[in-house]
Amino acid sequence: MSKSTAEIRQAFLDFFHSKGHQVVASSSLVPNNDPTLLFTNAGMNQFKDVFLGQDKRNYSRATTSQRCVRAGGKHNDLENVGYTARHHTFFEMLGNFSFGDYFKQEAIAFAWELLTGDEWFRLPKERLWVTVYETDDEAFEIWEKEIGIPRERIIRIGDNKGSAYASDNFWQMGDTGPCGPCTEIFYDHGDHIWGGPPGSAKEDGDRYIEIWNIVFMQFNRQPDGTMLPLPKPSVDTGMGLERITAVLQHVNSNYEIDLFQQLIKAVADVTGATDLSNKSLRVIADHIRSCAFLIADGVVPSNENRGYVLRRIVRRAVRHGNMLGAQGTFFYKLVAPLIAVMGAAGDELQRQQSQVEQILKSEEEQFAKTLERGLALLDEELAKLQGDTLDGETVFRLYDTFGFPADLTADVCRERNLKIDEAGFEQAMEQQRQRARQASGFGTDYSNVIQIDRASAFKGYDNLALDAEIAAIFINGESVNEISAGQEGVIVLDETPFYGESGGQVGDTGVLKSANAEFHVADTQKYGQAIGHSGKLASGHLRVGQHIAAEVDENRRARIRLNHSATHLLHAALRQVLGTHVAQKGSLVNDKYLRFDFSHSEAMKADEIRRVEDIVNAQIRRNFPIETNIMDLEDAKANGAMALFGEKYDQRVRVLSMGDFSTELCGGTHASRTGDIGLVRITSESGTAAGVRRIEAVTGEAALAEVHAQSEQLQEIAQLVKANSSNLNEKVRGVVEHIKVLEKTLQQLKDQQAAQESASISSQAIDVKGTKLLVSQLNDVDPKLLRTMVDDLKNQLGSAIIVLATVADNKVALIAGVTKDLTDRVKAGELIGAVAQQVGGKGGGRPDMAQAGGSDVQALPAALAGVESWVSAKL
Repeated sequence: MSKSTAEIRQAFLDFFHSKGHQVVASSSLVPNNDPTLLFTNAGMNQFKDVFLGQDKRNYSRATTSQRCVRAGGKHNDLENVGYTARHHTFFEMLGNFSFGDYFKQEAIAFAWELLTGDEWFRLPKERLWVTVYETDDEAFEIWEKEIGIPRERIIRIGDNKGSAYASDNFWQMGDTGPCGPCTEIFYDHGDHIWGGPPGSAKEDGDRYIEIWNIVFMQFNRQPDGTMLPLPKPSVDTGMGLERITAVLQHVNSNYEIDLFQQLIKAVADVTGATDLSNKSLRVIADHIRSCAFLIADGVVPSNENRGYVLRRIVRRAVRHGNMLGAQGTFFYKLVAPLIAVMGAAGDELQRQQSQVEQILKSEEEQFAKTLERGLALLDEELAKLQGDTLDGETVFRLYDTFGFPADLTADVCRERNLKIDEAGFEQAMEQQRQRARQASGFGTDYSNVIQIDRASAFKGYDNLALDAEIAAIFINGESVNEISAGQEGVIVLDETPFYGESGGQVGDTGVLKSANAEFHVADTQKYGQAIGHSGKLASGHLRVGQHIAAEVDENRRARIRLNHSATHLLHAALRQVLGTHVAQKGSLVNDKYLRFDFSHSEAMKADEIRRVEDIVNAQIRRNFPIETNIMDLEDAKANGAMALFGEKYDQRVRVLSMGDFSTELCGGTHASRTGDIGLVRITSESGTAAGVRRIEAVTGEAALAEVHAQSEQLQEIAQLVKANSSNLNEKVRGVVEHIKVLEKTLQQLKDQQAAQESASISSQAIDVKGTKLLVSQLNDVDPKLLRTMVDDLKNQLGSAIIVLATVADNKVALIAGVTKDLTDRVKAGELIGAVAQQVGGKGGGRPDMAQAGGSDVQALPAALAGVESWVSAKL
């Protein structure tokens, strides 16, 4: 019996663990500190800094099963998903990595043993083909002489993408930086399936399927194209779990493996579909994986960047559900079946199940409203359509602005014997794709990234000043030996009391001093294992190797420490008041205030905010010691320490505890006791995205200043309404009630004015082809009264077309009204549009009432004079 997907994933990890590889957990789908990527799209992403020499690990071999998403930016498979055998928005990439340890010989031998070994995958050797880069004779010889693959099944692939090193078998991280040849392993499904081997005319067929890509990182590509050998050649591999599972389970499509078959059955259950071969079931089964895991990793639907991609995937899934006949919301119901089929890889998703379901349900309900709005807009567009084809720009605008699918627009048009301009829509879509590619132009010149092999020891938990040696100096990203007065740069020390920005806490500021030089540190950042002090040299010279005194701005650090400790208390209090679904989604801790983003689906009520604030301040008064312990990551989690998912933790971690109230993993700096915080005041609570709320708060002296400011504000209000603290509420309530009475009286006066104005001009109506037309420019009339006047005039005239205008603040205000009996011939929206155009404006509205504005006051008389001929032509 063939292995399940979960068993195959585990077998891969077990094999490489037996070969001395550290099993490393999948990183978040949102790349950690990597602006060059929209989503994690390969197993090597989390090790990129290791390959670039900016990070060191306590292991030189690793293996992972990495969750990946390719649905936006450069890697966009969205439109193909569900219709091909192997396209997915979400997939798992099995990988093994060598960081300057083994190279080609061992990497190839490991792959062959796993794929063909009796203890492992036991694939028939004669069905495996390999490719190598055209000039990589070393890899060719290993495959032929050591592994024993016949020469005719080893295919050399050269530069088949139009330029030097642009090849299916040459990998590069970016335009510059680490790169190298690769070898790919293909599985031959047999001659009953159409297709040819790689490099042949029929290579796009489904017979020969690439299952594993092994990259030999051996060069560092320079901006001028020069290939410099890397001092420590490395290995990066990737094998799609779904692909290898299809091979091992003897099926030709990824959608036929056990994992997808179970998900497809679940989709059929929640949508009521009976035809299990329907492609829409595949689309939804794929999309629930990417949507659920993206939300679990902190992405929420929105109209930009990652959130926009997620929104598109959700809406595509819901649209396919509608095509299957699903009633009501259904997509969120697939989270539980997904957790069941993912096995151990779904643990993080299970912890956040209710939150993920809530966000998906909310987004689906929002889309239902969007569809209603889109249909209304489509009706408007079709009502004014000339001819029988809706233009591609409009179809695209409905799709892009309202998420209204083009196929749905086509369906509605078809029902009315109309067509859509598909070519125009495709052209607009292609322009959008180009904009997206440019916007996501994640092209980073890796040769310009500050690279240093040294590590800086952080001594700032216990010291705010110490003597240190300058390990490196960088000016404009270039390593130099000396920096002079007036120059800006980055100075790296062998050890430092300065905290490098991370975990939401900002970097320290302060000074680096020698006997004759002073460097003002404006920020501190981490560069791999090194800590860099950014700033400007105010006087003298500093050189690499020189000893200096490093002094952190003590007062600023003290305020940061209070805010950071308060963040931990706030997190625990929110979970107590709102529920354990609350998880940190981001934070900022600086010397002025703290900001805390967390998962929660609705705005906090005033009493909830008050309860959270009260709980935090009660813990401050308990004056717990704030203690840190260094322990193994797994031990820390076992002891109940909260880890922030998506954060990168070392094997040994700092566990920060505040009495029996809060225990979290944290590398930041903190107060000594909770009592040091003094006071916490929450200053605001708001939403940042669907399912994510944000609290801002102040502590210590800033909290006290907030209390004083509010007290002064109340005193000022009391003086304005002539009250004191005992009767302030009563006085303010009296002022508000008085204002309401005055506003009501004013409105009555305005209505009387409108009625009088209407009565005075109704006699100006003229007859145009048996229809009453009234056109009038009014002086000293509030533009807000025009609508009331049109209603009055309609009642007085019975059947009429009315155009009124007035000028206020050098701007034209226009309104048109048409009684119901005339709207089949004259539409107010078209009439007002024609007038507005002449005064440099635009507007619109219903067929019986429409308003507009304009900026050309001088053109108004002529524009009004032209109304009679325009109306006459319509009647």
